[in-house]
Amino acid sequence: MDRVAPKFSTLGCRLNAYETEAMTELAAAAGLEDAVIVNTCAVTAEAVRKARQEIRRLRRENPNAKMIVTGCAAQVEPERFAAMDEVDMVVGNTEKMQLGTWAGLAAGGTEPVQVDDIMSVKETAGHLIDGFGTRSRAYVQVQNGCDHRCTFCIIPYGRGNSRSVPAGVVVDQIRRLSERRYNEVVLTGVDLTSWGADLPGQPRLGDLVRRILKLVPDLPRLRISSIDSIEVDEALLRAIAEEERLMPHLHLSLQHGDDMILKRMKRRHLSGDAIRFCEEARRLRPEMTFGADIIAGFPTETEAMFDNALRMVEACDLTWLHVFPYSPRPGTPAAKMPQVQGGAIKERAARLRAAGQAAEARHRAAQVGRCHRILMENPHMGRTEQFAEVHLAAPRREGVIEEVTVVADRDGRLIA
Repeated sequence: MDRVAPKFSTLGCRLNAYETEAMTELAAAAGLEDAVIVNTCAVTAEAVRKARQEIRRLRRENPNAKMIVTGCAAQVEPERFAAMDEVDMVVGNTEKMQLGTWAGLAAGGTEPVQVDDIMSVKETAGHLIDGFGTRSRAYVQVQNGCDHRCTFCIIPYGRGNSRSVPAGVVVDQIRRLSERRYNEVVLTGVDLTSWGADLPGQPRLGDLVRRILKLVPDLPRLRISSIDSIEVDEALLRAIAEEERLMPHLHLSLQHGDDMILKRMKRRHLSGDAIRFCEEARRLRPEMTFGADIIAGFPTETEAMFDNALRMVEACDLTWLHVFPYSPRPGTPAAKMPQVQGGAIKERAARLRAAGQAAEARHRAAQVGRCHRILMENPHMGRTEQFAEVHLAAPRREGVIEEVTVVADRDGRLIA
């Protein structure tokens, strides 16, 4: 009989996608066959609902396969998933990154629920992979978990406390990626700016960035994924100012623009802090662009409070918005707060998205006539250093960096 390779389904964040890639290698090394693995997300109640829906769909399509559920939702609510008729095994976030777990699953003699206390985990998983992503860029996980307890967020209970990958391990991996001719590496984590707090000497994210760029001189581009601007250190600010290979694009975990809502979210910054950071970063690097996460309809949000969130788009000169309509997550303090009516949440989210679309349009219009170095993601599309898509009529090789001139902004796309 032919070997049936495992199937993976990934829900949620980029880090989950990274870990699915790692699990694919672990499952293959263990010889696991005829299994379906669902890597779940727990960020909202809706995310958990979608996970259960996906499990049922995959069971219908694969009636004889071993159904394994892992990820944040499985970590937070293992009993709920174990009780599903469709599920054979539930595996925690720590266990899913261990070869022994997959060897046991392949042998078929393991406990149906393998979920330990995530808060007791002190180290990141040792399993690092070379080259997750596309042929154009690779993603490197340097941190996991979060020490903060925002009132809307369940993720610390799925990921545990913050743990950092030592700088030497990160540099070695990025050096290997550079040698394999990856032209861009993206640093990822759950709370990236907390990197180093648990390591000897308590280095900061800026120290890691500068070390990577110094010790891997042949890497053309280094990009940082989502950061918390209030935790940005002096070394990172210097890198923004001085390191051309550090891309001028930062995605900020802002969440809101009203100070009272930020306090009720238990965020560590106020709106003025975010505005000052964006002004300083752009002073150091005039071509800098910002993305941001913003939640619409957080509990107790009035129309005036929402207007403050809307004003943040202009005050911080944001370009790329990720808008999240608030939905209560059981087990979080925010779920017990006075809720905003669903119709108002939907309407406010639409207004935020419209503001984001207008900001993107302004950015695109400003690029016409400018030269850009773009990293080709496929034969006809690449991204600028600020992460804007640029489309070309003549095909180019995926993964190369091309210098082009933007000639038009047509139908919401830059043309070069």
